[in-house]
Order: sequence, then structure tokens, then C-alpha cells
Amino acid sequence: MGIRGKGELLGALLALAAMLAAPVAAEAQQKVLRVVPQGEVKVFDPHQSQVNLTSMHAALVYDTLFSWDADMAPQPQMVESWTVSDDKLLYTFTLRPGLKFSDGSTLTTRDVVATLKRLFVRDSQIQSLASRVAALEAVDERIFTLRLKEPFRFVEFLLGGSNGIAGGIMREQEASTDPFKPIAEIVGSGPFRFVKDEYRPANKIVYEKNPFYVPRKEPPSGFAGGKVAKVDRIEFVIIPDAAVAVGALRNGEVDFIDSVSLDVAPTVASDPNIVVGEVWPIETYVVLRPNSIQPPFNNVKARQALAYMSDQREYMTAAYGDPKYWRECYAYWVCGSPNGTEAGSESFHHPDLEKARQLLIESGYKGEKVVLIGGADVPAYNNLTLVTADRLKKIGVNVDLQMSDWGSVSARRAKKDPPDQGGWNLFHTSANGAQLASPLASPSTIMTCDGKNFVGWPCDEEEEALRQKYIAETDPEKQKALVEAMHRRLWEVVPYVPLGQLKQPFLWRKTVSGVLKANTLVFWNIEKN
Repeated sequence: MGIRGKGELLGALLALAAMLAAPVAAEAQQKVLRVVPQGEVKVFDPHQSQVNLTSMHAALVYDTLFSWDADMAPQPQMVESWTVSDDKLLYTFTLRPGLKFSDGSTLTTRDVVATLKRLFVRDSQIQSLASRVAALEAVDERIFTLRLKEPFRFVEFLLGGSNGIAGGIMREQEASTDPFKPIAEIVGSGPFRFVKDEYRPANKIVYEKNPFYVPRKEPPSGFAGGKVAKVDRIEFVIIPDAAVAVGALRNGEVDFIDSVSLDVAPTVASDPNIVVGEVWPIETYVVLRPNSIQPPFNNVKARQALAYMSDQREYMTAAYGDPKYWRECYAYWVCGSPNGTEAGSESFHHPDLEKARQLLIESGYKGEKVVLIGGADVPAYNNLTLVTADRLKKIGVNVDLQMSDWGSVSARRAKKDPPDQGGWNLFHTSANGAQLASPLASPSTIMTCDGKNFVGWPCDEEEEALRQKYIAETDPEKQKALVEAMHRRLWEVVPYVPLGQLKQPFLWRKTVSGVLKANTLVFWNIEKN
């Protein structure tokens, strides 16, 4: 966050107050929850991106067949009941009666089948399921079947998408579009609906309670259970400046700030009107991600150079400040999770710039520009990027630093074009650790060589063969041994560089209650007094 004069800050607060004041008459009797998101949502299609901003949007607008509960166990959501044949190959699902989209149209299995077919192409993390599907058919408007080529024990877990949200059911007309092109209309079957007419880029995104949504009866748990909308309207208010956002929270002009930077939380800790709380059940994971299909990081030695170049203590101090909020971690599947081994990482615990420089030379790098992109509007990402730019220069890299807003970075990172044609070489990101805690679905460690995996598109057939053995293995001890073997291999091929973990704070006013712990910030069950 930049340093601002008192007059400038006051002016920004007054401008914000004017924007939020005098709501339209229709809002006067409504309960409106105003939220400052981490950045601006720019990708609205959950099949195109799984950044947190897109996932927050998707959780509001779409519902899933199955949802992960607080323990990440799959629970039926849109599905009323299902059966599995004795040979474990045929699944028969029955939808809950009365499901509708937010435009009032009836949701049928035609929509479900079209969405799943698109998801199976687009969601790189669930290819272990998609590759085993022999047939997917609608029987009638409420019943559909899924036939497998071989038994697979994670069907229900992955039908919600690899992050528990990406599998949100779309209308057939949207789901039938090219999986690699964003949908044109945002119409879902979730507890809220997107208000297109009030969308103001760089200013405000509005959602309102979906009058056609009927929640389940079970209590809410994670993404599962009853998704009861207890406010009438949710407004994402885009405020890039953290000081202005906190000022708005103190004044009651906004109600909630999503994933604030760690230097902000202590400034409001003593405010009796504000809660400093946690949402994500597992610590946030911070990474430096290279593009493995573009030089120089298509060469494993260049990726190893990044690992030897990196100093987790420097990165985390620059981005997150006081060490009491963060820790070093060299586990690809998250320290503190059941798969949190650090095996194979030992030689990377201490930076070695000379070794990094030598590996870079051996990779064939000859001074070409390396495009480093970063989100300047997210203070932590801005600082991480500046540290990397400095350390890259120390090992002889010709750095082309290109900063923009995080929403633009999120969209750009999906491009496979050469860096000088709109692509990229490196960027930083973070995610709640729950999404990355398993070899089954962590997008960052799927190493298929088909170019369909997560951005960065790392490829290693040996690692992927081990992962497939892990997926098929049922013996817990053998699974554990495979996790160790996979982890050692990951530190040999370095798909990305872990930079540490932190406990991510969220801020909300004490007039807000019912905030759930989930892998993505969700807004059902939240009340505003």
C-alpha cells in the first residue's frame, strides 16, 4: 500500500461515501451486504479460471451436484439420491425435485449432462475422472447415468469440480459453448443471481437473492448443506487502496473485507466494531509459478535455478511482515495437511545464488527477456514480484517487469502465447491450502503432458504415473509411500517454487454473523443486523 497524505485519503473516503450513500428506493428495505473483494472479478466463467475471485463469484451464482463439507467430504447438493452398480461402473443419479435457474427456467438433466461434458474437457484437475468416463446420459428430466471404464473411488468428490465449485451447473445453452471460450450469459442455480444491469467494471458487482432457489434442509458445512441466503443483496465494492477500504469498514460504509494483507489486521485489532477472523480451514499457500512451455523455464535446470534463487524468509517478510503470521514450508501438498511431507526439499532450504546462476547457464539461457507479471493492486503480490525481480537480476536474468491489476494477471496467465506476444514467463499467486492439499486434485501438481493441466503446464510422465498409482491405491501405507515418492520427484522437476504459508485474516463488522469456514469465501448463512 502506498503512502498517502491525509488530505488525499480524506478525499478518497468522501468520494467513496458519496458513491455508497443514498441507495435507490428499492434497496431501502433490503439487507445489503457490502464486500470489498481482494481484487476485481474479471473472469466470470468458473470453467475458465479458479482464482479465488472467480470462485467467490461461482459459489454465489451456481450450485453443484455434490459439495464438499467442512471436512472436505462430498455431500449431495443438487442430487437427491444415487446408486452404484455392484461392479462399481454404473452410477445413477436423481436430481432434487423443483430445481430452477435464476431466470425461472427448470433445471433438467440436459443441463447437467452438457455442463459435465464441458467440465470434463476444461477442468484440468479432474482428468483422472474424465478419462474413465465411458458414457454420460440423461434418462429423463431428473435421472442421469454415468458409466465408467473402470472403478474409480472419487466420483462424488470430483463431480463438484476440482475445487468444489467449478462444477456449478449451467444452462444447456451456455454449457454447450466452446469450453475454451467464456460463457456469454451468467445464469446459474445458486442462492444468488448476478445482476447484469448493475455491473460497473472497476467499481461495483451486484448479486441479489435468487427467488427460485430452494436450499437443502441440512445445516451448512463448508460448501455443503443448506445454502440459505439471509441477506437480500450483495455488493462487491472495488476499493484498491487498503487504507480507504479499512476506513470504509470503520465507518460502516462496507461490511466485509476479503483476505486483507497482514499489515492491515493489527491496525483494526482493537476496534470494538470489527472482527479479525479466519475463513480458510488450512493455511494459505504462496508460490512462484514458471511457464513450463516457454523458454527458459521449459528446461528443468532453469526451474531448479528458481528454487535455489528463492529465500522464503525474504519473500514472506517482504509480503507479510511479522513472522508470527507466517512460516516456511517446502511441502507441495501443504504443511499441516495429511500429505504435508517435505521429503526431497532439503537442498533448497537455503538459497544458493551461485548455483542458481550456473544452472541457468546450463539450461541454455542467453540473456533473453523474461516476462515477470504481477498484481500491483494486491500489496503482497506486488512485494513478492519485486523481490523476484531483484533476485532474478542477481543470477543474471534480463527481467521484463510488467505490473497490472490482479484481475488482468488472472486472465493473462491462461495464455499460452510467447511472452512477447501477450504471454508470460513468471507470476506469483497464493491459494487457500485446502485446494492444494491432495495429489488427487491439486491443480499445481498434475503433471500431464497434454497441455490441458493448470497454468504453467508442467509436464513429467514419471510424476504423473506415480500419481495415477496413488489414485488407484487403496492401502493407506502404500498411499503414504507413494506420496513420499511423488514429493521427491516434484523437487527434482520443480513445477513451481513454494514460498511459504500464512494464516489469512478477513475483516468484518460485528453486525455481521454466520461467516462459514470454507475453501472459498461464501456468503450464504451470513446475517447482517
